[in-house]
Amino acid sequence: MNKRIKIILWGLLVFLSISIAGYAFSYLSFTPDKGFPAQKPEEIRTSFFWLLAFYMHISFGGIALLTGVFQFSEKLRKRVVLHRTLGKIYLISILLGGLAGFMLSIFAEGGIIAKVGFNLLAVTWLLTSWLAYSSIRNRDIEAHRKWMLRSYAACCAAISLRLILPFELAALHMDFTTAYQIVAWACWVPNMIVIEMYIRSQKQVQLA
Repeated sequence: MNKRIKIILWGLLVFLSISIAGYAFSYLSFTPDKGFPAQKPEEIRTSFFWLLAFYMHISFGGIALLTGVFQFSEKLRKRVVLHRTLGKIYLISILLGGLAGFMLSIFAEGGIIAKVGFNLLAVTWLLTSWLAYSSIRNRDIEAHRKWMLRSYAACCAAISLRLILPFELAALHMDFTTAYQIVAWACWVPNMIVIEMYIRSQKQVQLA
């Protein structure tokens, strides 16, 4: 891939990551009667269990988005101590944010289709991140790089969801339930396919 195109794409990813993380952090005003929580039935949005999972997910998910995106900077990776510190923050954030996301998937609107979609997203996010951690513990840098790419692709579901869902509702005029069932899968499955194609293409280039 052309270096200039890489810089442009990375810049776009940084912008989207900061924007979506900022949007997530805006909920830390702890006002469950506004925004996304307000759309939930009262018995859910007043549940301590649901609120705890929600605030954990948006807090640590936002931190993961921010710390993860800068791990792809070659200049930053050369600063080993900073790279490792951000990596630890990223992985801890995913552990907490991913477990919270798993809990939230139980309450997802859209029935079993949406619940399973978000449930598998949380599992994928946790699993790819664990494999990234495990590989670097085994000093397998190449495997670590690949699993980190997959992990952050899953992390970027937060970005995809907030781009796809408004398009479904505003442009395609879908009813919310149908749109949510679709986005529960569309926000992360294409991400994983694209990043896998990228990883495999890099391997082919190296072998050529």
